[in-house]
Amino acid sequence: MAIPQKVAEAIDAVWRIESARLIAGLARMAGDIGVAEDLAQDALVAALEQWPASGVPDNPGAWLMATAKHRAIDQLRRRKMLDRKHEHLGREMESRQVSPESDLAEAIDDHVGDDLLRLIFTTCHPVLTTEARVALTLRLLGGLTTDEIARAFLQPKATIQQRIVRAKRTLAAARVPFEVPARAELAARLGSVLEVIYLIFNEGYSATAGEDWVRPALCEDALRLARILAELAPEEPEVHGLVALLEIQASRIRARVTPAGEPILLLQQDRGRWDHLLISRGLAALERAEAFGGVYGPYALQAAIAACHARAHTPEETDWTRIVALYDALAQLMPSPVVELNRAVALSMAFGPAAGLEVIDAVKGDPALAGYHLLPSVRGDLLAKLGRLEEARAELKHAAELTHNVRERNLLLKKMEAL
Repeated sequence: MAIPQKVAEAIDAVWRIESARLIAGLARMAGDIGVAEDLAQDALVAALEQWPASGVPDNPGAWLMATAKHRAIDQLRRRKMLDRKHEHLGREMESRQVSPESDLAEAIDDHVGDDLLRLIFTTCHPVLTTEARVALTLRLLGGLTTDEIARAFLQPKATIQQRIVRAKRTLAAARVPFEVPARAELAARLGSVLEVIYLIFNEGYSATAGEDWVRPALCEDALRLARILAELAPEEPEVHGLVALLEIQASRIRARVTPAGEPILLLQQDRGRWDHLLISRGLAALERAEAFGGVYGPYALQAAIAACHARAHTPEETDWTRIVALYDALAQLMPSPVVELNRAVALSMAFGPAAGLEVIDAVKGDPALAGYHLLPSVRGDLLAKLGRLEEARAELKHAAELTHNVRERNLLLKKMEAL
């Protein structure tokens, strides 16, 4: 039986919002990430079967958690596991006399205090490569699809799929337990955790695909995790740098779209709609990062760039020369074609479009940028400013063909038509 469109859309929305918390909560109880993911998928199938007839429940996340727990108990019974650990798990899950809602909200009794953050640290285990840690965590907990992760890494989808599968197998083969690492071990995983939170936020700030240009729920999750991390690691300047970056970027979310959901680019935004509380929080976090002295890390550098925009009351007041200097430092610290692309934009604003185009033309042949829609998008804008309109139209058309986000495609086509 076909599922009504409205119900299907509701289930998809619920899954995007709740899947990360669901998997994290189940992993805490089951002690196995693979089992948790399977149970979450079983609950989703049950929702697809039942909600079209019964309607979406008032608390869909609690419904999914309760259903997954019941499936876990059934599996334990069917398999007749004699292992004491599994028997204890079954008894514990059956005997709990609390509501599903409290299960979802229950804080774990350890120094991390958040299921999502706890599981991020677990999937960022040293037994995995850095790339595998980030890809697996984004897939399980970031609410990101394989396509979205591939875009974040500028790599083919098949490569990311293989990386995730291998990561799961490696964790299973190594019998990595679901547990919070000791405080002394947290530092070794911190870099991967920071990258995961950063990429989750980026997908929320500028969605890879779909009808929405921004996904605020992802930004909120990433910001919450970053704030918790700052409490856990108050002596790490890059943690404060990441918090500063996310706070300042999040301050613009309301101004990034029209009431109809159409994108509004930075220089066209109504800065009166920026959230000045978030800006002040971000600037305070940046000051905490700076207080440690030494060289800025990559997140603090990006936060400093965001702060230049936040401090400018109008686009004309933006200190583009300082932004170029900060991008120069970022390019030395973290060489990347994407950093070069952003540096080119800053150069064009500070010294004219020809300066930016020179940098773009130097990196446009980089294989990592093949299929990256922002390359032809930025190049088209600069060509238009230089009066090379035919070339600009061709670049903007190419960018529109590459993007999978409906809102962004429409924006690029409108730019092309305006030329």
